[in-house]
Amino acid sequence: MKYSLQTIILEIHNKEDKVSLQNKRLIDEAYEMTLYLQELLFSVKEFVIKEGFKDEAEETHFFRTVKPQILGKLIYYNKVFRIETTCPVSNGKMYYSYFSTQLAHLKREYIEHICNTDFYRYYRSGRTDRDDTYFKRGHINYHDGLNSIVFEIDPAFSTFYDYKIARIIANELLYTYLLSKINPDENPDMVMQKPESTKDVFWTESKNALIELIYALYASGAISHGKIGIRKISLMFQILFRIPLGDLHHAFHRMKTRSGSKTAFLDQLKQSLEEYMAKNL
Repeated sequence: MKYSLQTIILEIHNKEDKVSLQNKRLIDEAYEMTLYLQELLFSVKEFVIKEGFKDEAEETHFFRTVKPQILGKLIYYNKVFRIETTCPVSNGKMYYSYFSTQLAHLKREYIEHICNTDFYRYYRSGRTDRDDTYFKRGHINYHDGLNSIVFEIDPAFSTFYDYKIARIIANELLYTYLLSKINPDENPDMVMQKPESTKDVFWTESKNALIELIYALYASGAISHGKIGIRKISLMFQILFRIPLGDLHHAFHRMKTRSGSKTAFLDQLKQSLEEYMAKNL
């Protein structure tokens, strides 16, 4: 199928990265992502209705995994936009109270409409034995006393339960977003703005190890798609860890002439991660 789970997730992540690099306000980011996801969902719907599915397995996979990823993010960004545009102040007690109330509403919705349902337990347990019932079109059982939104969905592009999963995904994202608003120290957007938030964060390896890591990130293009220079990346790490690195290029040339492995620290990181993975299997 044209719209695989991996393709959809990658496309959405790429768009999110592109939008975040524009340094827009959160309101503007949420609005742009809402429009983008709405258009993406419409394109996928057109494709599904026109082309259909090759078999029942593809249909159930689509409505269980692919569509909820798009719809879940769409619900999330639209909700963030609505929350941000109705926030009365930008800080202080009223700000904290506003987002605390939003979090309380989210928790109440979770308790009343999500976590106590048979479907939620089915989905969370990873079961698949009833997928044909939940994720094939035309199998909605109205005897289950479903939410009235079931009457508003397009039966050609929904089984209703794809919407339920989308709500679960959206609620999890909203929970993280609201917590970061209530606890600024956990908000990545605020960390660099408040020095006290990073006072206990410091580099405990050697300077050469940090320089090796910085060059690896630069060479791989892992930061900002490789569009920023080594000096700027280095400056970010020096500010974060409050550590002067001196002449990067001289240190890099010493690394290149090492005897043995030229990437000793990266080799150590790889080994440490593999050991950690093995320990936590």
